[in-house]
Amino acid sequence: MSEVEQLLVVARIPDDLRAALSRRHALVEYGRESSLSRMRVAVTTSVHGFTADLMRQLPSLGLIACNGVGLDRIDVEEAARRGIRVCNTPGVLTEDVADLAVALMYAIARRVVEADRFVRSGRWATERMVLSRRVNGRVAGIVGLGSIGSAVARRTQALGLRTIYTGPRRRPDVDLEYFSSVEALAAEADFLILCASVGATSRGMVDDKVLKALGPEGYLINIGRGELVDEQAMLAALESQAIAGAALDVFANEPAIDPRFLDLSNVVLQPHHAALTHETRLAMIGVIERGIAEFLRATPPLPEGQ
Repeated sequence: MSEVEQLLVVARIPDDLRAALSRRHALVEYGRESSLSRMRVAVTTSVHGFTADLMRQLPSLGLIACNGVGLDRIDVEEAARRGIRVCNTPGVLTEDVADLAVALMYAIARRVVEADRFVRSGRWATERMVLSRRVNGRVAGIVGLGSIGSAVARRTQALGLRTIYTGPRRRPDVDLEYFSSVEALAAEADFLILCASVGATSRGMVDDKVLKALGPEGYLINIGRGELVDEQAMLAALESQAIAGAALDVFANEPAIDPRFLDLSNVVLQPHHAALTHETRLAMIGVIERGIAEFLRATPPLPEGQ
């Protein structure tokens, strides 16, 4: 019987993924291992990432298996330089993330969460719920028209919203109006929906100028990354009602978010769970398991004593 492969776990991974990997492999927590020299596979998440320094500690590392689609916190250039493969889970979460973007748009504009609290508190018997905002017929501005942004666009168009977008470049295969900057898009949009990845040019791109352009009747929806937004500028805009509201699944510091969010009534807060459906979780686990299995089949085990 062949030896069970040890997988180095460097981040807090979901329980269902842990259980699935444990059926075929021995999971070893980073910091509790006896030796890093023989570790060929490491498991992380897109939120936690993987640094070049950690790669240097793992001379035998051949695969980084990432639970999530984002690679912005993994040093992919260093991985490529060292010949380390990176396996992530693109595609399988697209539709669920797009669904939550639309759900958040309705939740903030139609005051869904606020109305739930209103009923539960007993206020309905003596008060009238404040008015909400119509969604149909308004303008959805999508930042980042990749697979998720495109899925959001299909939904917003079907729901009767004029849909416009921005990105690094105009897409010739897309029949939507293109804006060359986030600020110009925000000035036209009622809902500014962030679907972009984080990079040198996108980090903090939603700043006070963009928020001012979005204006007091505009809403910010973020299902991309918290780092896309200047969070302090957003908090100031929410507190002063310089924008109408925000619905956020991601934050600059997760899960220890800025406590100022908790006192705001014009935000809907989510625990970075856009992809957390039963269906997507099963699909993500399958992608990671197959990625690890393919790597191990193609890679001979290390000789004893190495």
